[in-house]
Amino acid sequence: MSGRPFQYLIVFSLLLIAWWRVGDAEVGCIEREREALLHFKQGVVYDYYGVLSSWGNGEDKKDCCRWTGVECDNHMGHVIMLDLPEHFLGGKIGPSLGELQHLKHLNLSKNVFKGILPPQLGNLSNLQSLDLGYNNGLMTCDNLDWLSGLPLLRQLDLSWVNLSTAIQWPQAINKMPFLTELHLSYTQLPTISISHNNSSNSLVLLDLSGNCLTSSSIYPWLFNLFSISSLVHLDLSYNNLNGSIPDAFENMTTLAYLDLSFNQLQGEIPKVTFNNISCLVDLYLSGNQLHGSIPDAFANMFSLESVDLSRNQFEGEIPKSLRDLCNLRRLLLSYNNLNGILEKDFLPCSNNTLEALDLSHNCIRGTSFPNLSGFSRLRELYIGFNQLNETLPESIGQLAGLEVLDISSNSLQGIVLANHLFGLSKLWYLDLSFNSLTFNISLNQVPLFQAQFIRLASCKLGPCFPHWLHTQKQLSGLDISASGISDVIPNWLWNSIASWGWLNVSNNHISGTLPNLTSYPPYLGMDMSSNCLDGSIPQSIFKNAIWLDLSKNTFSGSISLSCEITNQSSWGLSHLDLSSNRLSGELPQCWEQWKDLIVLNLANNNFSGKIKKSIGLLHYMQTLHLRNNNLIGALPSALKNCRDLHLVDLGKNRLSGRLPSWIGGSLSDLIVLNMRSNEFNGSISLNLCRLRKIQLLDLSSNNLSGTIPKCLKNLTAMAQKGSSIIAYDDFIYKESITRSYVDNTMVQWKGKESEFRKNLRLIKSIDFSSNKLVGEIPIEVIDLVELVSLNLSRNNLSGSIPATIGQLKFLDFLDLSQNRLQGGIPDSISQIAGLSVLDLSNNTLSGKIPLGTQLQSFSASTYEGNLGLCGPPLLKRCPDDKDESREVSFTGLNGKKDDIRDDANDIWFYGNIVLGFIIGFWGVCGTLLLHSSWRYAYFKFLNKMKGLLYVTTTISMNRLRRSFQS
Repeated sequence: MSGRPFQYLIVFSLLLIAWWRVGDAEVGCIEREREALLHFKQGVVYDYYGVLSSWGNGEDKKDCCRWTGVECDNHMGHVIMLDLPEHFLGGKIGPSLGELQHLKHLNLSKNVFKGILPPQLGNLSNLQSLDLGYNNGLMTCDNLDWLSGLPLLRQLDLSWVNLSTAIQWPQAINKMPFLTELHLSYTQLPTISISHNNSSNSLVLLDLSGNCLTSSSIYPWLFNLFSISSLVHLDLSYNNLNGSIPDAFENMTTLAYLDLSFNQLQGEIPKVTFNNISCLVDLYLSGNQLHGSIPDAFANMFSLESVDLSRNQFEGEIPKSLRDLCNLRRLLLSYNNLNGILEKDFLPCSNNTLEALDLSHNCIRGTSFPNLSGFSRLRELYIGFNQLNETLPESIGQLAGLEVLDISSNSLQGIVLANHLFGLSKLWYLDLSFNSLTFNISLNQVPLFQAQFIRLASCKLGPCFPHWLHTQKQLSGLDISASGISDVIPNWLWNSIASWGWLNVSNNHISGTLPNLTSYPPYLGMDMSSNCLDGSIPQSIFKNAIWLDLSKNTFSGSISLSCEITNQSSWGLSHLDLSSNRLSGELPQCWEQWKDLIVLNLANNNFSGKIKKSIGLLHYMQTLHLRNNNLIGALPSALKNCRDLHLVDLGKNRLSGRLPSWIGGSLSDLIVLNMRSNEFNGSISLNLCRLRKIQLLDLSSNNLSGTIPKCLKNLTAMAQKGSSIIAYDDFIYKESITRSYVDNTMVQWKGKESEFRKNLRLIKSIDFSSNKLVGEIPIEVIDLVELVSLNLSRNNLSGSIPATIGQLKFLDFLDLSQNRLQGGIPDSISQIAGLSVLDLSNNTLSGKIPLGTQLQSFSASTYEGNLGLCGPPLLKRCPDDKDESREVSFTGLNGKKDDIRDDANDIWFYGNIVLGFIIGFWGVCGTLLLHSSWRYAYFKFLNKMKGLLYVTTTISMNRLRRSFQS
């Protein structure tokens, strides 16, 4: 009997071991849950990586616990986790997932699922985390009532799910007592209707960014109904918040992360509010309209690590209080109005922590560059677009961890040596462009870095091609434009260009030819304009290019052979500028190969023949320059398919036929239409009046006949304030940047052709000169009150000048010469105060030239050839002017008496002048001659005045000189 307890102990131990072994054994998944997963797989129609290939009915796939992304409970076999993020899965989320009632974690984020979220997800009562965010905005959810079935949920992410109809979303969130993380960014949340339901007390992270929430809708819920005692992370960026930053934020004493960037917040940063949020680590207020100075309150926020106040209107100096932020890692203050001088001991406390400093696009000045040698962890430095005007310090070379250096667009000068940059082994982005720096690098000096992007535009690198660039094997972008290079492009550059995305060597004196490489790199952007390159353009350059500017060189030959090369870039060629060369032959017939073109500029060449109808396949084209060639024939009607066109310049060719009427109807977005110096005939179509956005209309020097349409008043862009600039942005794939392009055109302005680019938007002009137009100037033209230039000269116009022409108050140029206009010059024309060019010559105008400073300031040639005109500035007097000689002969004695009286008055007048001079001169000078003490005091006073005037003038001139230099 005494051995039985021992036997019981042994049996119990064996049973316990067996139980543990059973617990350790793998248990197969529950069949019902397995079927639910297979039904979910049926809804997945796209599995790019084959992630669900392990799911199936095969003998080796029966255990769903072994499937990719599935995790089961070891004891019971229930599915407790489905984790399939970022696998590029596509399809619909079916209701079968509601069968997985033991599921604790569901993550299908960052895929491409679409459709309506099934409310059966509310059956997952054990769910603790649900992440369906970032599915490309393709999923929708009508309401969030089903969330009430998830009482244990702690983490919820529905970012990019369309919740625009989920009106009761705040109430649904308030009913989740254990929720700690809520992500609803970019969900199109509707306006909050205030509810008095109990709110959650446990939320730690709240992200409502990227919605259209307003201050009046979100603040009451956030501050009054929502418990904020535990909130650590708050993101309200990219909404429509306006007004000042509320003082209520000061109650969020536990906040460590606050993002209010890219809203419409105004006013100053409240000092008291941020004094109380002492735990704040990350603060983002960029992209608002905040102004004033940066408060000293930041000095009390010792935990701050990241501060972004960029893209506001802050002014004043960078506060010295930032020196005390010893944990600061990122300080971003770009795109403000900050000024003052960067001191040499800038941010001394954060020397060992600062990783990124962005002060670009401000007004910071300095005669000495700040000493940054102590910033041992600095990785990114942006000080571009300021007013720094000293030399580049060698201390830059001591920033061993520097990866990005951008000091572009300052006034730096002096010599750049290898010691400045070549020791920065981690540098991958270098931008010193638009300074007055001169590189002095010997042939045997090699940089330790392998940069991806180098921008040295307007720095002095030449005359030889920089040899040290030969060592850069990982370059993706290079800009050495306007750098004084007078050399040929070395072979090593063409050998290493295979991985490049951008090359800009424009505005140099580079000579030679382009090689016919087997393959230029994909997604290539190349600007080699304004050089001395010659020869033919190789066909292979068109193969992968997306941006190609070879203008202002001396290339010759034909480009028709490019039709044999198909552009293989998935982006396609969007920008092609071959203008101002010596290219010849006919235009290509294969425009369909370049269907992605936005800008096509072949102006100022020797192209001949007709414009091929395949040009109508360029549906995305916005700009077409074909001016100054030898093109003939009519405009192809297929061009009307290019409905996105904003600018068409076909001037100085030999195009003929009637001016197409479809231009007004099909190309309604036109801003510039230049057809000057061609051979178009017929009348001006009434359909042209449908160009409501047109700002420059030039049909001059053609053979147009008929009358000027009265419907010109419908050209509303010329009657309304505001103007459009012809520009677009193009994404350069390899550089991951956007290049901005601003269009230009040649405008006949004040008698000569001038190129207009950014100021093209200031021109609102009509030029119908040198045609065969007849009839009167339509009174309706006066409705175009924003016109700057009107030229109707060298036609056969008759009738009178409209009496109300003075309403065109913004006219700077008016030419009505060489017509058959008659009648008088309207008095109202003197009201056009800004008129700088006026030509009314060679008409049959008559009468007196209206009096007015403006009209009399023009030369007589303005009015010559009008025999009936009289009055200044013409020498011809008008009949109603007084003629003194005739008055004498007819007035007899009375006239002579008047003359005698006038002579007497003249005697008294001149006598008084002489008397006044004598008294004034001798009254002062005589006194000084007689009294020596007065004379001494007087000349001493003049000496002082001379000295004061000299000092004042010198100081003023120095100030002006410094302002011009900066």
